[in-house]
Amino acid sequence: MDEGRKGCGKGESAESGHERNIATASRSRKGMQAADAFAPIDRFPTSDHARGRGNAETAMTTIDFTAGNYRYMPSVFQYSAGAAAMPGYHVQRVMFRSPVPLKAGFARIAQIIRGAGRPLTAFCACELRSPAPFDDAGFKAFNEIYVGTLAEWGIYNAETRANPVARSNVCPEIGGPPEPSFHAFSFVAEGDVGSPQFVISGSGEAREGAGSYAERIVRLNDTSPAGLREKGVFVLEQMEKRMAAFGHGWPDTTAAQVYCIHDIHPFLADEIVRRGAARCGLTWHFNRPPVIGLDYEMDCRSVAVERSL
Repeated sequence: MDEGRKGCGKGESAESGHERNIATASRSRKGMQAADAFAPIDRFPTSDHARGRGNAETAMTTIDFTAGNYRYMPSVFQYSAGAAAMPGYHVQRVMFRSPVPLKAGFARIAQIIRGAGRPLTAFCACELRSPAPFDDAGFKAFNEIYVGTLAEWGIYNAETRANPVARSNVCPEIGGPPEPSFHAFSFVAEGDVGSPQFVISGSGEAREGAGSYAERIVRLNDTSPAGLREKGVFVLEQMEKRMAAFGHGWPDTTAAQVYCIHDIHPFLADEIVRRGAARCGLTWHFNRPPVIGLDYEMDCRSVAVERSL
């Protein structure tokens, strides 16, 4: 295990049949129609970008998850909008040098968290990599297996459908994994580091509310410089709203990530850098958001300890 980057001066830095079905479904490549690919939450799980299906995230409230020693912003079935360590605790992030398939990834995560002397409920965020956007059945199967493990760990509440774990899920345009896999995860550890500790979930440029993605995506199919700028500004503002729910902002971040295969340079300085989103640099991944039609995603964090293995 190698010690990773330090947070901008703020601190130190098993394949089942179900999984084979997930891998097959997720390889339904890019000709699928996105508009009806993810139904509302009362039918089956929505995507990582389906913000605003309920009122919780719209209100940007936070709830204590005492079993994990963190707060979270309620969102949809399979993820929260963000997680923040409670006083007396901090966040540690672990990145896998190569993507680890879902089942094996959960096993490794459990080993690492327990090895740190923490309960599995301390698992607070993850970053996933998928081969391509899912079809309906594939995405439903993936989320059922994913939250099934969280339920076993005492994190996901099947009755209330409350899920405190923050999540990003993106698709590498080149050299992606053959099946949904973990790229990184975060957990809450004991010890106050004297700085904000949070992870904000990934967000794409889809407005809140009812309707298909085609109806809600900002500048749908427009990857012109002006179109990308508007998409980027929308997502940046979503990041700011989520951080504000925890009482934080860009000056508190130790890292920000962009997922986009298009040229972001025309608005990089004016919109990203100028507002402070790149204060510790900017990690740009040549990845697509997991819903066809979305072109730009971001997440951000303030983490005391980061390492890779």
